[in-house]
Amino acid sequence: MRKTKHFVLSMFILLTLGTLAACGNGDGSSSAEEEQKVEVDGSSTVFPIMEAVAEEFSAENPDVKVPIGVSGTGGGFEKFIAGETDISNASRPIKEEEKKLLEEEGINYTEFKIALDGLSVVVNKENDWVNQLTVEELNKMWSEEKGVKTWADVRDGWPEEEIEFFSPGADSGTFDYFDEVILDGAQIRKDAALSEDDNVLVQGVSGTKNGIGYFGYAYYLENKDSLKVVPIVNSSGEAITPSQETIQSGEYEPLSRPMFIYVKHESLKNDTVYNFTKYALENAGSMSEAVGYVALPDSTYTDALNKLDEITEK
Repeated sequence: MRKTKHFVLSMFILLTLGTLAACGNGDGSSSAEEEQKVEVDGSSTVFPIMEAVAEEFSAENPDVKVPIGVSGTGGGFEKFIAGETDISNASRPIKEEEKKLLEEEGINYTEFKIALDGLSVVVNKENDWVNQLTVEELNKMWSEEKGVKTWADVRDGWPEEEIEFFSPGADSGTFDYFDEVILDGAQIRKDAALSEDDNVLVQGVSGTKNGIGYFGYAYYLENKDSLKVVPIVNSSGEAITPSQETIQSGEYEPLSRPMFIYVKHESLKNDTVYNFTKYALENAGSMSEAVGYVALPDSTYTDALNKLDEITEK
């Protein structure tokens, strides 16, 4: 009897080990279940597009999980560099220091433009005095050194009521872009409420009579009933409201900008990641329009798909 028990136990162990081995790939790579996941993180501005892409892709491929994180552009690149993600969403181009860190880690990647955005400046719906702003006024308002406290400090005739500022956090590509084209490297005011979550900024401005903030165009469109968008005076002296037409034409400047995804070459060896990336590039135009952003010309997506094939053929 004891020999029989030992035989059964030995067979159980062998079968268990065999099953575990079958789940692996024999070369130390991930299991089949793990391979059915694409790790994406980064910009909260790009999030609505990639979330829509992921939902449609998962509907067609129910065994695949594609969680979309919102660590901000900078936070997303940190995870990308650390090897935690396959794709990094970004609302600004990658910085030189980030490129260097990726090179040090031996990580090859490719940048793909997926849509256009018009960074939108918004005020509370009850604000009936701000009908347009210049770049100079935005700089004056948001720079710590300028010492603006009330609306009257910005323009004569505006009320002497204290302004409350809401801004994306320092890890946000939107913050970086605003810093570059509006603040010109000046210190953002220290009393601004910062958040990586654009929905928090929406709530802040919509719930504060003297609030002002900025974020991606899609977040304004989604909340336009509770916010007032501010036309911005462009280099031609025209006050331009962000719209799909003015963003695509370039009239809404300097706050029109491209949005990106960065894809790791090593990850593209995984069929699931490749298929998702291809699906994203094929559908980014329609998905960006669906969530309130602006599609790029069809030729841009065609070139991106050709580039993807070039990468995977190497």
